Amino acid sequence: MSDLKTYEVHEKSASASPVLQGKDEGIYRTETQVSETRGEIHNADQLQRHLGNRQLQLIAIGGSIGTAVFVSISGGLVKGGPGSLLLAYMIYTCMLGLVNNSMAEMSSYMPVTGGFIRMAGHWVDPAMGFWAGWNFFLYEAILVPFEISALNLVLKFWSDHIPVAAVVAVCIVLYFCINVFVVKAYGEAEFWLALGKVILIFVVFGFTFITMVGGNPLKDAYGFRYWKNPGAFAEHNTTGTLGRFEGFLGCLWSAAFTVVGPECLSMLSGEVKLPRTYLKNAFKVTYARFAFFFMGSALCVGIVIPYNDKTLLDVLSGASGGSGTAAASPYVIAMKNLRISGLPHVVNALLCTSIFSAGNAYCYYGTRSLYGLALEGQAPKFLKKCTKKGVPVYCLLVTICFPFLGFLNVSSGSAVVLNWFINLITGAQILNYIIICVTYLRFYAATKAQGVDRRSMPYYGYFQPYGTWIAMIFLILVLGGYGYATFLPGNFTIESLFTYYAMVFVAPFLYFGWKLTKKTKIFKAHEVDLVWEKSYIDAYESSFAEERKGFWQEILEMLMCGMKSRKQHSEYA
Repeated sequence: MSDLKTYEVHEKSASASPVLQGKDEGIYRTETQVSETRGEIHNADQLQRHLGNRQLQLIAIGGSIGTAVFVSISGGLVKGGPGSLLLAYMIYTCMLGLVNNSMAEMSSYMPVTGGFIRMAGHWVDPAMGFWAGWNFFLYEAILVPFEISALNLVLKFWSDHIPVAAVVAVCIVLYFCINVFVVKAYGEAEFWLALGKVILIFVVFGFTFITMVGGNPLKDAYGFRYWKNPGAFAEHNTTGTLGRFEGFLGCLWSAAFTVVGPECLSMLSGEVKLPRTYLKNAFKVTYARFAFFFMGSALCVGIVIPYNDKTLLDVLSGASGGSGTAAASPYVIAMKNLRISGLPHVVNALLCTSIFSAGNAYCYYGTRSLYGLALEGQAPKFLKKCTKKGVPVYCLLVTICFPFLGFLNVSSGSAVVLNWFINLITGAQILNYIIICVTYLRFYAATKAQGVDRRSMPYYGYFQPYGTWIAMIFLILVLGGYGYATFLPGNFTIESLFTYYAMVFVAPFLYFGWKLTKKTKIFKAHEVDLVWEKSYIDAYESSFAEERKGFWQEILEMLMCGMKSRKQHSEYA
């Protein structure tokens, strides 16, 4: 193991005085007594670990539950029907569960800034790190205008006259302001925004159950009616068995865009308190999140609305322009069909906060991925500049340029632009998971070659490496077949080929371009650096003086502090 490098320790109080052992350009090497100082060694870089357990859990939800769960999922329903939708989401979430199993082991062991991006560069090949970083950055950066486009679409529920350009401009300003402050402030903002998503999930799930058993103005206990008429399996592109199979594939592509999670947690690694404890717990909860949020959403959407609903078809095709009373969310459409008043406005309002939260999270992930590239010398050096509070400000400025793509909505319909972004993004997203699988396989081989006991790590992934192999092969097949419809007779256009496979075409240029330029090599198993920044993380966790808190303990403390603050304020008044 390499020697512990120089790190900074911030004093717990003004009276605390760590023992100084040397001084180099204002950075002190210290021998810290945990009882005397609060160790905030943070990282080998300038990011600071301020995110607590409750913030981590809600940010993870905020990053994984976006527009797709409440709006775009209806595209899969129209193509395949409720049966195919549920089946596709079950299969895909199981595969992503295997990816999560791999990512959890790596991130809990080596929670570094940049997450899986830098792991790919250190454990596989620097060229793969370059490819992974730029692929993930572009993916996250493009997701921001996607969410803004979705927000414009949802806002049309109330009025066609809301200025699109104004919505885009306001989102850009707010995203910048939230992300430019210390990460703790970002975490607090995202905590409350993500909490709105959780509330929305429970609202639509509750709406589904209550109305399907007859709790609606029409007194219609419709149950699973739409699974029988028009049916559980829709035909897509062609008819018969082949058409139903193509409908299932359409649902699978929808799941590939909607279901996310492991990569988001990985990107938080460098700013989480007690990362090996909190990250491990967050990754474990991800399995339940997959089942509840994604499988539950696929089931509920197929219950509340038929796949051939006219309003839904008009919204997706752009025939209504996404305007007037034609809401974008299938849940809102179902509420209007059942003549429920009031609730559609509540759901649409929560949907707006949910979409805004997702865009805010993607802005954060894009900024951190670009910062990770800069740390590895794979992006301009000036991007390593951080504020005193640990915010990579220049990376944020670059990322915040992408939301300006949202102004495309001014000249094109929101639904059309939304479709462009979905096609561009999905390929990049699948590539991220393939990269994670490849990285884990090299990590696993390295632990075997170097005699490292994986069972001694904070998180031990079972069924390895077989689970990772299964997930990787499945994802490669999904990626290859994602744009198959383009190659059907009479369907081929250069535009459609580009929108489906743009990131696949870019991949070899990124990987081989960096490899040939820098003459990098794939690391052999015994050459992989399994120590890396381990000494920093060990030192940080060993000097951490705060109490280790569970999620609900932090929630309770937050509520108690709020009540105490209000009491003091009232007494003062």
